[in-house]
Parts: sequence; structure tokens; C-alpha cells
Amino acid sequence: MADPTTLLPRPSREEDPETPRTNLHHSLDQVIEQSEASFGWNQFLQSILVSLASLFDGTQTFISVYTDATPTWHCTSDTSTCNTSSDICDLSTSDWSWDSISSKTIISDWNLQCSSSFITGLPASSYFMGGVIGGFLLGTLADSSLGRKRLLVISCITMSVAAFATIFSTNVWIYSALRFVSGIGRSCISTCVLVLLMERVGRKWRPRVGIMQFFFFTLGFLSLPAIAYINRANSWRALYLCTSIPAMLYCLLLHFFVKDSPRWLFMNGRGEEAVAILKKSAASKPIIGELDSMLCAEDLRCKAVESTKSSDPYKSMKDLFARKWAMKRTLVVMVLGFGIGMVYYEKWSRKFSVLWFCLGSGICGVVCAVVGDKQKVIRIALELASFFCSRTAWNLISMFTVELFPTCVRNSATSLLRQSYILSAVFSSMLVSVGSSNGFLSYGVFGVAIFVSGFFVAFLPDSRGGTLCDTMDEQERKENMILG
Repeated sequence: MADPTTLLPRPSREEDPETPRTNLHHSLDQVIEQSEASFGWNQFLQSILVSLASLFDGTQTFISVYTDATPTWHCTSDTSTCNTSSDICDLSTSDWSWDSISSKTIISDWNLQCSSSFITGLPASSYFMGGVIGGFLLGTLADSSLGRKRLLVISCITMSVAAFATIFSTNVWIYSALRFVSGIGRSCISTCVLVLLMERVGRKWRPRVGIMQFFFFTLGFLSLPAIAYINRANSWRALYLCTSIPAMLYCLLLHFFVKDSPRWLFMNGRGEEAVAILKKSAASKPIIGELDSMLCAEDLRCKAVESTKSSDPYKSMKDLFARKWAMKRTLVVMVLGFGIGMVYYEKWSRKFSVLWFCLGSGICGVVCAVVGDKQKVIRIALELASFFCSRTAWNLISMFTVELFPTCVRNSATSLLRQSYILSAVFSSMLVSVGSSNGFLSYGVFGVAIFVSGFFVAFLPDSRGGTLCDTMDEQERKENMILG
């Protein structure tokens, strides 16, 4: 049995302003909040196991920086036509040679150094295109038939197996196809991880736990330089081997030891499983007794019937646009995600946190364009500041979105946010290329985009300290009570 001892001392009910001062009753949100109010070792270990998926997501997302790069080369002849500024495509193959082994990257392995930018950029483009398509096709399944955990397991297996199969690629076309499959697999990892993390804990711990996903994703791509350095004398295939095998082993841990979201289980008529999960983290006998009585609660049975009566796996995606308030929120978070993509615990409100970080990133981006290349130190400092603000804004809007939508559509809404974020990468890549000789076409446009999109947060209600709803009707009633 899991040790219910909390990692940090839990303040008394009178000292904790975020703890609801109500008696226990047959309310799904209230009982889950009471059960998960403390953060014990069981929740901590579950959070770590779930967040590890983001680490492997990070490695696969940025691995092309090392595997698809053009290696350095040197002249092998004493002719005046060969020097460091020469174009190797204009030289004879006997005049130059790669500094490392010929299989260092896919460029040197398959002699793509003189190929078009379309060919050399195809693997990376295929990976992100797979992420966009996979997000639209699979994201809603976490709200309907599969649930958060099963979709996360399937996503991780698909991504890691495709990454392992990439080792056996014999040309850039097979390589790109496997990167596309890997992109489809990883498309739902971040959304499933974030939703699963934040649904497993009470409102007090959501910001703290939600930030773990971003920490592990960052840790994933920061680990790549070390892996690449260890394999600096090996083929690009060694990088995929070192990252895919641990990911496949992790899938076993994910399948056997991670528990699904109690909220999703209740909403899909699997109350016994939900109660069993909540009992492991419940710290008091009254709460455990309340959990046993939850299975007989009429309102919970009604919720389960409402959630499972439709066999349409894409019903949750349709629900996001069928109601005016849900459509407005969906479009707003997509605009914010797109603007932030162009470029944690908080005591501030969600709205103003996102707004100020968007404005800060936008201002730094515009100033970068004004400064230009003349003040490189200042420009680098502004770039870092802009990146920090945009990344923090992204972390905040991701957690904000989880709190804005009910359980029945939560993963679908978060998936749409991510797709708008990824879609912006298509435009930003084009702007970087076009703006190589004009700073405003890159830094300036990025800054203006995130600056303007930040103001859209005004159309969203603040969710800090609020409860999570489970159905569309419940969310709508809550909004009407607040407005009334």
C-alpha cells in the first residue's frame, strides 16, 4: 500500500485559503479534491512516471539537430580552388573529405550535401507534419474510447518503435516516412501527460504538478548534447539506438504502474477503478468512507450515462464548437497558442500571467529587430529574454486550458491548443529563412504576433483556485452562476 505521508506539511483547513470550507458530500469534484488535497509519495511517484514520457518526447523532437545536420569538412588537396569558403558542390570529390566518419549524419551518409533544401528538410518537416495530423486524428480519443493512460501508452510505443526502426533506413525517403510515423505517435504525448497530471491532484497542487511536464521535456532535449558527445565517433544511427531503447522500456513501466485519471474513469462508468485509485491517496478514514458511497450517488451515475451514451469517438471535438462559450474559449486559446509558438506556481491570476509574459516576449522581439547585428551581446540577451517569456507563457496557457474545459472535452481542447502551436512553426521557419537579411521579417513579426495575441486572453475567465468540471452542462451552469 502506498505511503500516504505527505512530502510537505499540509496546513490546517483554516490556514489554507484554497481549501473549500464545506462538508463532504456526494460531489465528484469535492470528494476528489478532498482525496487528493495532500500530495503524498503515491502522487509523487505517479507524477514522475507520467512526466518521463515528456523526456523521451523532447529527445525525439530535437534529435534531428544532430542526425540531420551537415558535418564539417576539410580540403584534402593543395589546389587553390579548395578553401574553407568553397562550396563543396563545386569541388571534385577528391579535393575534400568529411572531418568525421561518412555516416556521421544522414547528409554525409547518403551524400545529400548538394541536394535541395526540400530533400534535406523533408525528415524534420515529416516529423512535425505527423504531429499535426496525429493531433487532430487521435487527440479526442483520450476523452472518449481510450482514455488518458491508454492513449499515452499507444503514443509512446508508436513513437519509440518508429524511432528504433529508423536505424534501418536505407535512404532519405524511408527515413522521412518513419519520422512521419514517429511524429504521429508523439502528437498526443504532451497533452495526455499534462491532463493526466493535473486531473490526478487537487487544485492546490495543479500548478506545481503541471509544470513537471515542461521540466522533463526540457530535460529531454538538454540531454541530447551529452548523448551526441558520447557518440561523436559513431553513426547517426547510434543516437536513435540510445534514445529509442530506453523509451521502449519506459513503455512497460507506463503500462503496468501508471494509473488512469479517476475523473475520466468516473465519467465512463468505471467507478470501482476510480475509487480504488483515490483510496491509495486518501489520507483520512472519513474520506475513504465517502469514496465507498460515491458509487451509489445518483448524480455520478447521470454523469457517466451522459458521457458514454454517444459512440462517436469525435463527439468531444464537436462539442467544443457546438456551444458558444466553448467555441469562444477554443478559438482564443488557439490564437494564443499560435502567437506564443511564433517565438509555476504563480500567485498572479492566470489571465494576467499569460498577458504580461506575451507582452514581454513581444517587446523583446521587436527590440531585437531594431538593435540588429550591431549590438550582438544586447541582441542575444533580448533573444533569451523573449524565449524565456514565450516559453513561460506557453506553460501557463497549457495549464490554463486544462482548467477551462470539463473532463469530457479537456484533452481535445488541449490538443487543439498544441496543434495551433505546431502550425505556427511552419510559418516561423519560413520567416526565419526569408528574414535572414531583414531582421524585422523574423524578430519583428514574431514580436508583433505574440504581443497582439496576448490581448486575446481578456476573452477568457480566470480559473485560478477554481474546481474542475466534468460535463459541458456542469461547466455551463458554473459559468452562469459566476456571471449571475
